[in-house]
Amino acid sequence: MTKENYTAQVLQYIPVFYIIWSDDLLSASELNVIENAISNDSTLSGDDKKQLKAWMNVKNPPKNELFKSWKQLIINSNVKLVEHETYPLTAFSQKVASHYHNDILFNNQIKEIEINLGIQPNHYNHLFDVHIDLEKKSSQYSAQVIDSILKGKHAEAIDSFRSSVLNDPIFSWEVHRNKEEFRNHVLKQVEFLADKGYGAMAYPKEYGGTNDMEGYATIFENMMWADGSLAIKFGVQFGLFGGSIQKLGTKKHHDKYLTDTGKAELLGCFAMTETGHGSNVRGIKTTATYNKKTETIVIHTPGKNDNKEYIGNAIHSKMASVFAQLIINGKNEGVHAILVPLRNEKHELLPGIRVEDNGYKLGLNGVDNGKIWFNQVEVPKENLLNKYGTILGNGEYYSEIKNPNKRFFTMLGTLVGGRICVARAGLGGAKYALTVAIKHALKRRQFNDSVKIQEDLLMDYPSHQLRLTPLVASAYVYHITLDKMMTLYCDETQPDKRQVETQVAGLKSIITWYANDAIQECREACGGKGYLLENRIADLKGDVDIFTTFEGDNNVLLQLAAKGVLSDFKAEFNSAGFSTVLKLLSSQLSDKLSTINPLYTNKTDKDHLYNPKFHVHAFEHRTRRLTYTIAMRIRGYIKKGIPSYQAFLKVQTHLMTLGKAYSAELAYKSFIEHTSTITDPEYKELFEKLGTLYALSEIRKDASWYLEQGYISGTKSKAIRQRVERLCTELRPHLNSLVDGFGIPNHLMTAPIAN
Repeated sequence: MTKENYTAQVLQYIPVFYIIWSDDLLSASELNVIENAISNDSTLSGDDKKQLKAWMNVKNPPKNELFKSWKQLIINSNVKLVEHETYPLTAFSQKVASHYHNDILFNNQIKEIEINLGIQPNHYNHLFDVHIDLEKKSSQYSAQVIDSILKGKHAEAIDSFRSSVLNDPIFSWEVHRNKEEFRNHVLKQVEFLADKGYGAMAYPKEYGGTNDMEGYATIFENMMWADGSLAIKFGVQFGLFGGSIQKLGTKKHHDKYLTDTGKAELLGCFAMTETGHGSNVRGIKTTATYNKKTETIVIHTPGKNDNKEYIGNAIHSKMASVFAQLIINGKNEGVHAILVPLRNEKHELLPGIRVEDNGYKLGLNGVDNGKIWFNQVEVPKENLLNKYGTILGNGEYYSEIKNPNKRFFTMLGTLVGGRICVARAGLGGAKYALTVAIKHALKRRQFNDSVKIQEDLLMDYPSHQLRLTPLVASAYVYHITLDKMMTLYCDETQPDKRQVETQVAGLKSIITWYANDAIQECREACGGKGYLLENRIADLKGDVDIFTTFEGDNNVLLQLAAKGVLSDFKAEFNSAGFSTVLKLLSSQLSDKLSTINPLYTNKTDKDHLYNPKFHVHAFEHRTRRLTYTIAMRIRGYIKKGIPSYQAFLKVQTHLMTLGKAYSAELAYKSFIEHTSTITDPEYKELFEKLGTLYALSEIRKDASWYLEQGYISGTKSKAIRQRVERLCTELRPHLNSLVDGFGIPNHLMTAPIAN
């Protein structure tokens, strides 16, 4: 048959039918997709539809002569397959038809077939004797617009930081394997940023800052793209050391130290963690004993394992913000922070101070971590950071917060911004690795069933899409979520921070774990190239690994997040007082769960599975069910006379599961709330698709739990898996725009396989 036998509209469908019959893609279960597309195609006449549907009989497929005529029509068109078109098959079909019938409009119904059947270029480029044009890239979405959505209100600060700061040669990435040289280089970078005013960014204006903690968090992520060690040393100097002065000190401390800290003229460290006590800050052994006669505080390390451990900036700093048990008149008033000088102007250690280098680490070797011991070191009582507890003129202790537990957790809560920054740094590392891996997969070719044509792109393999695309969706969800958390944390009209602080504990955990998993997947997705230092994924693996441990061990933080959910965020943040949580537990016990309707558990249509209401219901159901069952278990143990601490130990793994579930729910809700504010319908649809992929991927991860609970059936679980795969196919054309939308400057994207 020749072109004269077909209308222009039917001719546009011929490449589609040629492909599906060539590779036997047309199965009974997929007939509805094509039938619906043809039925909904208003460009087709009744005869056109009749002819097309005649070619869809699985029991009577097109004869060989017809099949060969289709192939000849395609060959004679001399149309090039543009592999990087947004919808390559639909565009190809349009051009073939246009060759014979002049300008034919892009057919959205063929696009629906291409998307819903998951037809990739590697399914059909071996069928056509056509040239593959590699130059054109998908242009449906602008990376600049996507980036502007992510930057939001911080666009001006971020753009300035990227263009006028990070492009300086001092931030050019290179391999460092000598820790002393590496540390000195990172120190120069930190001093450079301080000179530009970024060290003081979160401080009040009178101390050289702009009082912009939110902006500080956004540039923190951007620093990861230059180097992980830079981001962490910057955070230790200005966020932890400077932040402790700002948040825990009073005006006298601000006036004396904050300006010099922001300029990096006073280098400091944050000495909280101890070798023998890890995350148990309340149980640290370093003492700070007040001497009433001399009006001094004596800092002392009582045992060999009571030293401060893993302290960043320990080798370079002249002062430490030391957390110790404050003892006044023989009474322990709990953990407080005291400023302790470590070195003189010649950088020599002061009497009673001992510092040891931690040596080489898995990553972050540009950060000078060390151990610190104190042997009866005297400092003036004015060095006590006394916003929440002070020593009066008569030598007595005074605090407006009478409850020691509340006082302790109020002090720690003021430093929670650091956890947000660590999560953002981890996210920045994941974004960089994903950009490298996806750009590599959009160029790297491997395997085909014919030696006559080019091999297939890695990114066209469904398995490769399934490995990387959900990770990209998660990056977008977590970016929006962390932005929201920092806004809430910085909102001075909401003085009670217990809820956001507890939420951040859980989010820091799931996001830093995600970052590590994403970087590992990217390393493997790049094969041997991902193992080369020059492509930077190797260093990212080492640098981001520790983020699951510092600023709070993830396993501990998840339990804190779960306790917050159990007590409806009314207990003190980080509270180790389990009885406080128990008092507030009764509200969770009254939360009876209704039986899930069997019709709901078996519902598998696209509109339902893509509906945010379903996603929210699934997340909420998991959180509520876990909360209710854990509360019942704890009550059961308490009734048996088991002490509250032991009762919580018995449900520890349950607590962690609850912490993860709540954090995933929180992240998704934060994302869809933000997505609803996007005014451009095209970009709103893109972000909604990313949110759907995140939600279904998370539900799929916990499919065994949902199946056990009868929330979904086996049929629905299978449908969710298929929808995840299909969403990856739908997003395939836009992956380059999505990773460019992260906004990583070209001069920092130095990995050879990404360029």
